[in-house]
Amino acid sequence: MVATHSSMLPIRTKAPYFQLEDVSSGKIHELKKTLGSKGYLVAFICNHCPFVIHLLEHFPAQFNKINKEGIQVFAISSNDTDKYPQDAPDKMKELAQKYDFKFPYLFDESQKVATSFSATCTPDFFLFNDKLELFYRGRYDETRPGAEGCVSGKDLLNAVRLLKSGKSPPDNQMPSIGCNIKWKPGQEPSYFKK
Repeated sequence: MVATHSSMLPIRTKAPYFQLEDVSSGKIHELKKTLGSKGYLVAFICNHCPFVIHLLEHFPAQFNKINKEGIQVFAISSNDTDKYPQDAPDKMKELAQKYDFKFPYLFDESQKVATSFSATCTPDFFLFNDKLELFYRGRYDETRPGAEGCVSGKDLLNAVRLLKSGKSPPDNQMPSIGCNIKWKPGQEPSYFKK
């Protein structure tokens, strides 16, 4: 497992538009400014990554709560499923059901959405305000697989709290770390550094 850091896009970067299918419902979801939304959270995850598995007992309940409180949550898997069949849509659907995702789990088969976000790893988190401007990007918290400490989500959840309170973005934003997105042959974007 090679640890890869997130790219840390500049704060206030505009969210790229996307339109992807939810593996559970078959419904098409799109990221666009929505009346009444307090913000948008986009999380690049996958099924097999140990860094994502490490958070699985914590983030689904938190994301369900965030989604219910008016911040639209989208989880996206962009991995090459030919080489990583455990990340295929049918397996994604099983994971979403097992962990009671109340937010869409979207499949980015072309990997164009990951590229448009400059996503590099799983997990990789992007929190946008109601104007679709980047407010936070970085880690869920400081915990890692196999290390001591309980998952709290304190970094991301603090950013959500600040966003909902109308405050400024957190000053100290640390990159996420995880497995690199599994790019299809010839699809690895130029920004991606191993």
